[in-house]
Amino acid sequence: MGLRGSKSKKQAQVLILGLDGSGKTTLLYKLKYNESVVTVPTVGFNIEMMDTDRSSPSLTVWDVGGQKRMRPYWRHYYADTAGLMFVVDSWDQKRLDEARRELHRVLRNESLKEVPLVVLANKQDLPEALSPDALCVKLDLRRVCEGRAWFIQPCSATTGMGLEEGFRRIVYLMKTPLKQTQEDIKDKMRSQCFSVTAVKQSCSSAEDG
Repeated sequence: MGLRGSKSKKQAQVLILGLDGSGKTTLLYKLKYNESVVTVPTVGFNIEMMDTDRSSPSLTVWDVGGQKRMRPYWRHYYADTAGLMFVVDSWDQKRLDEARRELHRVLRNESLKEVPLVVLANKQDLPEALSPDALCVKLDLRRVCEGRAWFIQPCSATTGMGLEEGFRRIVYLMKTPLKQTQEDIKDKMRSQCFSVTAVKQSCSSAEDG
């Protein structure tokens, strides 16, 4: 993803949400400046501009604080959002239920209906971090994202692994019809050795349970 050069004529708003401590601001700075920075909890929001390829709009990226007291204000940022990225700490399994509840609440908002979603499975560099397959089940993504273009991207805000791919994915989902994205995502997951069938079966089992 080109982050330098002249801006595209068109712009699109991307909203980054997630619990406090999930790594939203760290990954944004890593991608934008290729620097690992020690951040403090975001109170309010950060805004960064990112250029993409010439055929795609440049991105206005809003990183909004994830503390519990901040989450009721997330809805004020939904208007005009073209793409949603939700960051999850793949290592902190104690907070996955909390992350799932918040993600589902966000996706139920009418203002975000049909807005494409990329879940950034952060901290994959840590031992015992859950895989994207496992997170799909834990977050109940297949059910809650029915009728919506979505993808789960493994990444690490510390090493930079997967960050560029995650942002490329949200750009792709924003400009591609849903039916085509569904077929493409299946192919992408297979190429990355994700078991689409296993995920579906596991998700279905979770729903039955």
